[in-house]
Amino acid sequence: MKKYRNLIIPVILTLILIFLKPIVMYLVDEPPEFLELFLNQTHLMIIITVSWSLLEVVNTFKIILLDKYDISKEDNLQSRKVYTQVNLLGRVLNFIIIIFAIGMILLSFESIRKIGIGLFASAGLAGIIVGLAAQKVIGTLLAGIQLAVTQPFRIDDAVIVEGEWGWIEEINLTYVVVMIWDKRRLVVPTTYFIDKPFQNWTRTSADIIGTVFIYTDYTMPVSALRDELTRLLKETELWDGNVNVLQVTDAKESNVELRALVSARNSPTAWDLRVFIREKLIEFIQENYPESLPKTRIKLDNK
Repeated sequence: MKKYRNLIIPVILTLILIFLKPIVMYLVDEPPEFLELFLNQTHLMIIITVSWSLLEVVNTFKIILLDKYDISKEDNLQSRKVYTQVNLLGRVLNFIIIIFAIGMILLSFESIRKIGIGLFASAGLAGIIVGLAAQKVIGTLLAGIQLAVTQPFRIDDAVIVEGEWGWIEEINLTYVVVMIWDKRRLVVPTTYFIDKPFQNWTRTSADIIGTVFIYTDYTMPVSALRDELTRLLKETELWDGNVNVLQVTDAKESNVELRALVSARNSPTAWDLRVFIREKLIEFIQENYPESLPKTRIKLDNK
């Protein structure tokens, strides 16, 4: 019942206003002037209460629908998809309802209606100017609707935008808020995601492969380091058990580049796993093969 509490009040007020005038006219033959003036303006209040009711219907529908999806669980891809679409489309509907209500209220006044008709009659050049001025605003609103329908990202998706890594925290009609890993907020217009490329690390699934680079001397036995990587991964809960690879990816004049590929269930866990593996592999080399740390060689001929 709590879900419908906010909806009941505007609906009751709307019904009261609709039947108020007939009831008063039935009970009172000649109502006082102030009461008659009030009754003549009930249509304005009906527009307001009906709009209020529609806004609450949209909000109640959102609450009922989103209650079926838990965004806090680990595997929440479907929940995030529904949350994103419902919230953004809800904002679009609210915007349309409010604009429609304002228009109906303004058209209720005779003087404003005459001005509006006059403006429409001579709206040639003015319409073009207003259209050009509002082009960016309309484009931004349409971009917001497009994001709701196509969903290139969802709430809580891990993304890289403008070189910053973070999570989609909020999606509005005109802008998107990205919570960066260090708790800063990056506010980006919705048109950015239509016009420019960006990275989405959790588009179809949350699991991800992390990369760790280690640089050693040529004397480092790669097989020993590969065995140590396997041992470390089996001992940590950060690893999801899928990817475990150590390869020599480059050989330079002074050192060898080793690349470890490890997988985790999501991007924050992958970051922690990469940090853990990097630290432990360096410790392993320091303790067991200190002579294989990167070094620069100089040969001196003794004459």
